[in-house]
Amino acid sequence: MTNHLVVSHDAWIQARTAFLEQEKQFTRARDALSAARRALPWEKVEKPYHFTGPNGEATLSDLFAGKSQLVVYHFMLGPDWAEGCKSCSFWADNFDGIGVHLKHRDVSFLAVSRAPLSKLLDYQKRMGWSFPWVSSYGSDFNFDYQVSFSKEQLDAGKAYHNYEVHPNTMSELAGFSVFFKDEGGNVFHTYSTYARGLDMLNGAYHILDLVPKGRDEAGLKSTMEWLRRHDQYED
Repeated sequence: MTNHLVVSHDAWIQARTAFLEQEKQFTRARDALSAARRALPWEKVEKPYHFTGPNGEATLSDLFAGKSQLVVYHFMLGPDWAEGCKSCSFWADNFDGIGVHLKHRDVSFLAVSRAPLSKLLDYQKRMGWSFPWVSSYGSDFNFDYQVSFSKEQLDAGKAYHNYEVHPNTMSELAGFSVFFKDEGGNVFHTYSTYARGLDMLNGAYHILDLVPKGRDEAGLKSTMEWLRRHDQYED
């Protein structure tokens, strides 16, 4: 960082203005990609799924809570896990406060994990979150949407995640899934994304992308080695 190029104000404006055109091209490309995403075909959800939330049992249709669109964050917290995934917790720190805005655009948002509800509520209380969170314990939901894996899949190295089969040692992985419900009550799966597809849902990472050091993860053993749950940092 000490050897970074330093120029006059006029030269800085010239460089910044030239880069602005690249940013505008990226924004236009992103808008086009978002439109193409919305134009993807849908699949009808035929299987009945059941969830447990603070208000009792619910179906997938119930989770729409009166809206026609539903966004689900697949939070990594398995039945036998002592606490939630630290990376998912990083993402979840971005969720509180957005629900009221999404509702005014006909969208319900919540998290789903396979751990029993009591474990979810305990961890949610510890983290101080208020976004809706339900359990899919005993349901195929997480398995069908490529975020939970059986022992047999893991042992065989044949976990299907992010639209391909590959070895995996984790029983749970993260993702976002999107659903639509029509006026007749039919539910459709419109989109799911995983891995780097989750990046755009993390505001903190986008802020880090603006600063001189960026995410500053290049020299680490793993991408998020630095990360802690927000109640586990030393200062």
